[in-house]
Amino acid sequence: MELSTRKHDTDSRVIDIIACVLGGIALLLTLYPLIYVISASFSEPTMVTTGQVVLLPVLPTLDGYKTIFEYGPIWTGYRNTIFYTVFGTFINMVVTLPCAYALSRKDLVGRNALSILFAFTMFFSGGLIPTYLVVKQLNMINTIWALLIPSAMSVWNMIIARTYFQSSIPSGIEEAATIDGCSNVKLFTRIVLPLSQPIIAVLILYYAVGHWNEYFNALIYLSNQEIYPLQLILRSILLLDQMLDMMDSDPEAQKEMMRLLQMKEAMKFGIIVLSTLPVMILYPFLQKFFVKGVMVGAIKG
Repeated sequence: MELSTRKHDTDSRVIDIIACVLGGIALLLTLYPLIYVISASFSEPTMVTTGQVVLLPVLPTLDGYKTIFEYGPIWTGYRNTIFYTVFGTFINMVVTLPCAYALSRKDLVGRNALSILFAFTMFFSGGLIPTYLVVKQLNMINTIWALLIPSAMSVWNMIIARTYFQSSIPSGIEEAATIDGCSNVKLFTRIVLPLSQPIIAVLILYYAVGHWNEYFNALIYLSNQEIYPLQLILRSILLLDQMLDMMDSDPEAQKEMMRLLQMKEAMKFGIIVLSTLPVMILYPFLQKFFVKGVMVGAIKG
């Protein structure tokens, strides 16, 4: 018996050591890109381009951040991204929550058919070109609405909210409120929503992070730089060297492009840090809501 216990303890220690080693490797692989970007943002640009920055900053300087603070389009992109995140998330919640609540009601006629119809759009869509034609027909091309209306609701987030309403809101409360003469609107706004603060927080986080990182719709629908989000400004800076390859041999144009490339090297890592900093700061405090959202969606679908 004692020999068996010792063997079990030895096996447990071996498993713990292996788990710690694998976890440490995963941690290093995750942290190194972050550390490198931060170090490169504080390093002399020539040291970065020549590959001399490995882990710690080389010839530390704040010139990159100084250039960023003096570059107007960056702050225009920041302003636009904050607007898209706040206003877009508001539209998402206004559309998602009532839809999820309606589909969670057992007395909704055709509820199952509607749920299947919504779920169908998760796997099959009209495609990029038909969607673009619809947005164009609605005169939303090159407007802020092109980034807000087509993405007004995520079906996956709606299913998460519907599952929460079905599994976490006691049916007895709704029945009692209905007996007392409470209408569906009052039931939703005065009873269901106050009891659904956890899932509301989850959806706000999901939608807000999605809007903050969004760039593809802006790339497709926008050509006016005054309404570009921050991620698209960052993309245009990172692609400057590709633009140089496609340019002709005009000396003045080449000279201007070289100036922009030098500015790009000084700015790009700092812009990456500044664009991800809000999410990196907030995520450790809000991680529990993300986990809760995943678990709620896993209860039943």
